[in-house]
Amino acid sequence: MIDLSGKNVLITGASRGIGRGCAVEVARAGGNVAINYRSGEDLAREVAQEVESLGGKALLLPADVSDQSAVEAMIDKVASTWGSLDGFVSNAVFSDRELMVKADMEGFRKTIDVSMWGAFYGVRASAQKMLAQGGGGAITVVSSPHATIPLPGAMAYNMAKAAIDQMARTAAIELAQDKIRVNVIHPGWIDTPGERKFFSESDLAAGAGNIPWKRLGTPEEIGRLIAMTLSPAADYMTGSTLLMDGGISLPWWAGLREK
Repeated sequence: MIDLSGKNVLITGASRGIGRGCAVEVARAGGNVAINYRSGEDLAREVAQEVESLGGKALLLPADVSDQSAVEAMIDKVASTWGSLDGFVSNAVFSDRELMVKADMEGFRKTIDVSMWGAFYGVRASAQKMLAQGGGGAITVVSSPHATIPLPGAMAYNMAKAAIDQMARTAAIELAQDKIRVNVIHPGWIDTPGERKFFSESDLAAGAGNIPWKRLGTPEEIGRLIAMTLSPAADYMTGSTLLMDGGISLPWWAGLREK
């Protein structure tokens, strides 16, 4: 049983995709959810309504995570409104895809600013808040298998994800004595609106057939895993990287498929 009763959790990029799935699953486990979003207020309000329908409190927090002061103000707002910040999920991401030699540097830098610096600002500020509260708490960073498996045409994204993996492990070491846990999630190919920036519906359907589990993952599945890492059920887990990808990273399954 995942139990987050009375816990106050801030999730960045929570208006859609994995962030939305996480918000719903945290609320389902009894938690209150602070919903960060940069745009799409209508979608964020829908998430808030779903959180409240599950019995949780919801707080809408529009902010660009690449703005350090905005992230710090957002975390202060959660603690001042609800009395504490108990969990933080770094999920917000941006990605442009172009070959490195042709990449538009504005998009390249934005990918780094949101996906790497945004994650760092959130982890740092949430850890500071948890320390000020006397320690304890949980931080989960949504990264990617592309932290270690390079995806052509996505150098900035690959770089950012590799950096935040090491960031999270270092934070886990630095914060362990204060009982603040930091873990990493590597989702596989998940059925989110963000995938439709790069793939058509037919592309996604065809790609799903090449996954050992024969389907894309869902935001709710990743959300349940994240909720578990935030809960007391994962008290002995810190500095871990958890992979949920339907087996797509396995090196040997393709050969078996041919038999």
